Amino acid sequence: MDNLPVAPLDGFLKSACTFEASLILVAVVLGWIADINPFAALSFSEPAILAGVLGTLPLVLLFLALQIAPIKSLQAIRQLLMDTLVSRLQGLHWTDLLILSAIAGIAEEILFRGVLQPWLEIIWGLQAGLWVSSLIFGLLHAITPVYALLATLVSVYLGLSLDYGESRNLLTPIVIHGLYDFLAFLMIIRSYNAYSVKQ
Repeated sequence: MDNLPVAPLDGFLKSACTFEASLILVAVVLGWIADINPFAALSFSEPAILAGVLGTLPLVLLFLALQIAPIKSLQAIRQLLMDTLVSRLQGLHWTDLLILSAIAGIAEEILFRGVLQPWLEIIWGLQAGLWVSSLIFGLLHAITPVYALLATLVSVYLGLSLDYGESRNLLTPIVIHGLYDFLAFLMIIRSYNAYSVKQ
Protein backbone atom coordinates (compact mmCIF):
# COMPACT_ATOMS: atom_id res chain seq x y z
CA MET A 1 0.00 0.00 0.00
CA ASP A 2 2.89 2.38 0.72
CA ASN A 3 3.99 2.26 -2.94
CA LEU A 4 0.72 3.67 -4.30
CA PRO A 5 1.11 7.00 -6.16
CA VAL A 6 0.03 10.15 -4.36
CA ALA A 7 -3.46 11.30 -5.39
CA PRO A 8 -3.39 14.43 -7.58
CA LEU A 9 -5.44 16.44 -5.06
CA ASP A 10 -3.10 15.48 -2.23
CA GLY A 11 -0.18 16.42 -4.48
CA PHE A 12 -1.66 19.82 -5.26
CA LEU A 13 -2.44 20.56 -1.62
CA LYS A 14 1.03 19.54 -0.45
CA SER A 15 2.73 21.49 -3.23
CA ALA A 16 0.64 24.61 -2.63
CA CYS A 17 1.15 24.50 1.15
CA THR A 18 4.89 23.84 0.77
CA PHE A 19 5.31 26.72 -1.68
CA GLU A 20 3.37 29.15 0.51
CA ALA A 21 5.19 28.05 3.68
CA SER A 22 8.55 28.48 1.92
CA LEU A 23 7.80 32.20 1.69
CA ILE A 24 8.42 32.39 5.44
CA LEU A 25 11.99 31.21 4.80
CA VAL A 26 12.31 33.87 2.08
CA ALA A 27 11.06 36.45 4.61
CA VAL A 28 13.60 35.32 7.21
CA VAL A 29 16.48 35.54 4.70
CA LEU A 30 15.38 38.97 3.42
CA GLY A 31 14.86 40.09 7.01
CA TRP A 32 18.40 39.01 7.86
CA ILE A 33 19.74 40.95 4.86
CA ALA A 34 17.70 44.06 5.76
CA ASP A 35 18.24 43.66 9.52
CA ILE A 36 14.46 43.42 10.04
CA ASN A 37 12.76 40.87 12.26
CA PRO A 38 9.83 39.59 10.13
CA PHE A 39 7.87 38.78 13.28
CA ALA A 40 8.55 42.02 15.17
CA ALA A 41 5.09 43.47 14.50
CA LEU A 42 3.24 40.20 15.14
CA SER A 43 1.47 39.95 18.48
CA PHE A 44 -1.71 38.29 19.67
CA SER A 45 -4.48 40.80 20.20
CA GLU A 46 -8.23 40.28 20.28
CA PRO A 47 -8.88 43.76 18.77
CA ALA A 48 -6.46 42.92 15.93
CA ILE A 49 -8.31 39.66 15.25
CA LEU A 50 -11.66 41.44 15.31
CA ALA A 51 -10.32 44.14 12.99
CA GLY A 52 -9.10 41.39 10.68
CA VAL A 53 -12.47 39.63 10.61
CA LEU A 54 -14.35 42.89 10.01
CA GLY A 55 -11.69 44.00 7.52
CA THR A 56 -12.41 40.93 5.41
CA LEU A 57 -15.96 42.11 4.69
CA PRO A 58 -15.07 44.87 2.16
CA LEU A 59 -12.91 42.42 0.18
CA VAL A 60 -15.68 39.80 0.14
CA LEU A 61 -18.19 42.40 -1.04
CA LEU A 62 -15.75 43.52 -3.73
CA PHE A 63 -15.25 39.91 -4.80
CA LEU A 64 -19.01 39.39 -5.09
CA ALA A 65 -19.42 42.63 -7.06
CA LEU A 66 -16.64 41.64 -9.47
CA GLN A 67 -18.24 38.22 -9.94
CA ILE A 68 -21.41 39.73 -11.39
CA ALA A 69 -19.88 42.73 -13.19
CA PRO A 70 -20.42 42.41 -16.98
CA ILE A 71 -16.89 43.49 -17.84
CA LYS A 72 -14.91 41.39 -20.35
CA SER A 73 -11.59 41.57 -18.53
CA LEU A 74 -13.25 40.41 -15.28
CA GLN A 75 -15.10 37.65 -17.12
CA ALA A 76 -11.76 36.49 -18.51
CA ILE A 77 -10.35 36.29 -14.98
CA ARG A 78 -13.40 34.33 -13.79
CA GLN A 79 -13.03 31.90 -16.68
CA LEU A 80 -9.31 31.49 -16.04
CA LEU A 81 -9.98 30.71 -12.38
CA MET A 82 -12.66 28.21 -13.38
CA ASP A 83 -10.34 26.52 -15.86
CA THR A 84 -7.23 26.38 -13.68
CA LEU A 85 -8.10 26.64 -10.01
CA VAL A 86 -11.48 25.04 -9.47
CA SER A 87 -10.47 21.61 -10.74
CA ARG A 88 -7.70 21.56 -8.12
CA LEU A 89 -9.82 22.92 -5.28
CA GLN A 90 -13.13 21.18 -5.86
CA GLY A 91 -12.17 17.78 -4.45
CA LEU A 92 -10.57 19.24 -1.33
CA HIS A 93 -12.37 19.20 2.00
CA TRP A 94 -13.19 22.60 3.49
CA THR A 95 -10.59 21.96 6.21
CA ASP A 96 -7.95 21.56 3.48
CA LEU A 97 -9.02 24.90 2.01
CA LEU A 98 -8.83 26.47 5.47
CA ILE A 99 -5.31 25.13 6.05
CA LEU A 100 -4.12 26.32 2.63
CA SER A 101 -5.70 29.75 3.16
CA ALA A 102 -4.18 30.09 6.63
CA ILE A 103 -0.70 29.17 5.41
CA ALA A 104 -0.99 31.59 2.48
CA GLY A 105 -2.24 34.40 4.72
CA ILE A 106 0.50 33.88 7.30
CA ALA A 107 3.40 33.35 4.89
CA GLU A 108 2.57 36.07 2.36
CA GLU A 109 1.88 38.66 5.04
CA ILE A 110 5.08 37.87 6.93
CA LEU A 111 6.98 38.36 3.67
CA PHE A 112 5.20 41.41 2.29
CA ARG A 113 3.99 43.24 5.41
CA GLY A 114 6.57 41.85 7.85
CA VAL A 115 9.69 42.48 5.74
CA LEU A 116 9.21 44.13 2.35
CA GLN A 117 6.91 46.97 3.37
CA PRO A 118 8.94 48.06 6.44
CA TRP A 119 12.22 47.64 4.52
CA LEU A 120 11.00 49.85 1.67
CA GLU A 121 9.54 52.31 4.19
CA ILE A 122 13.01 52.69 5.71
CA ILE A 123 14.52 53.31 2.28
CA TRP A 124 11.83 55.48 0.63
CA GLY A 125 9.32 56.49 3.31
CA LEU A 126 5.89 55.25 4.38
CA GLN A 127 3.88 55.95 1.23
CA ALA A 128 6.48 54.67 -1.21
CA GLY A 129 7.09 51.60 0.96
CA LEU A 130 3.39 50.79 0.93
CA TRP A 131 2.94 51.30 -2.82
CA VAL A 132 6.16 49.65 -4.03
CA SER A 133 5.67 46.56 -1.85
CA SER A 134 2.07 46.39 -3.08
CA LEU A 135 3.20 46.69 -6.69
CA ILE A 136 5.60 43.78 -6.17
CA PHE A 137 2.74 41.79 -4.62
CA GLY A 138 0.55 42.59 -7.63
CA LEU A 139 3.24 41.63 -10.15
CA LEU A 140 3.78 38.29 -8.42
CA HIS A 141 0.02 37.63 -8.74
CA ALA A 142 -0.13 38.75 -12.39
CA ILE A 143 -2.21 36.04 -14.03
CA THR A 144 -3.65 38.87 -16.16
CA PRO A 145 -2.88 42.63 -16.17
CA VAL A 146 -6.27 43.42 -14.56
CA TYR A 147 -5.73 40.75 -11.91
CA ALA A 148 -2.31 42.25 -11.17
CA LEU A 149 -3.94 45.67 -10.70
CA LEU A 150 -6.61 44.23 -8.38
CA ALA A 151 -3.97 42.31 -6.40
CA THR A 152 -1.93 45.53 -6.05
CA LEU A 153 -4.95 47.41 -4.68
CA VAL A 154 -5.78 44.57 -2.29
CA SER A 155 -2.16 44.66 -1.12
CA VAL A 156 -2.45 48.41 -0.44
CA TYR A 157 -5.54 47.66 1.65
CA LEU A 158 -3.66 44.94 3.56
CA GLY A 159 -0.71 47.29 4.04
CA LEU A 160 -2.97 49.99 5.48
CA SER A 161 -4.59 47.43 7.81
CA LEU A 162 -1.14 46.77 9.27
CA ASP A 163 -1.36 50.11 11.09
CA TYR A 164 -5.01 49.88 12.11
CA GLY A 165 -5.37 50.28 15.86
CA GLU A 166 -3.04 51.63 18.49
CA SER A 167 0.12 50.01 17.14
CA ARG A 168 1.36 48.17 14.05
CA ASN A 169 0.22 44.54 14.19
CA LEU A 170 0.83 41.97 11.47
CA LEU A 171 -2.02 39.85 12.86
CA THR A 172 -4.70 42.06 11.27
CA PRO A 173 -3.58 41.63 7.63
CA ILE A 174 -2.87 37.94 8.29
CA VAL A 175 -6.46 37.39 9.41
CA ILE A 176 -7.87 39.44 6.52
CA HIS A 177 -5.73 37.66 3.93
CA GLY A 178 -6.31 34.14 5.21
CA LEU A 179 -10.03 34.53 5.83
CA TYR A 180 -10.58 36.23 2.48
CA ASP A 181 -8.74 33.48 0.61
CA PHE A 182 -10.81 30.83 2.38
CA LEU A 183 -14.12 32.53 1.60
CA ALA A 184 -13.05 33.25 -1.99
CA PHE A 185 -12.17 29.57 -2.49
CA LEU A 186 -15.61 28.55 -1.21
CA MET A 187 -17.39 31.12 -3.38
CA ILE A 188 -15.45 30.13 -6.51
CA ILE A 189 -16.31 26.46 -6.00
CA ARG A 190 -19.96 27.26 -5.31
CA SER A 191 -20.14 29.44 -8.41
CA TYR A 192 -18.61 26.67 -10.51
CA ASN A 193 -21.03 24.08 -9.14
CA ALA A 194 -24.02 26.36 -9.79
CA TYR A 195 -22.80 26.95 -13.36
CA SER A 196 -22.32 23.21 -13.92
CA VAL A 197 -25.89 22.47 -12.79
CA LYS A 198 -27.26 24.95 -15.35
CA GLN A 199 -25.36 23.27 -18.20
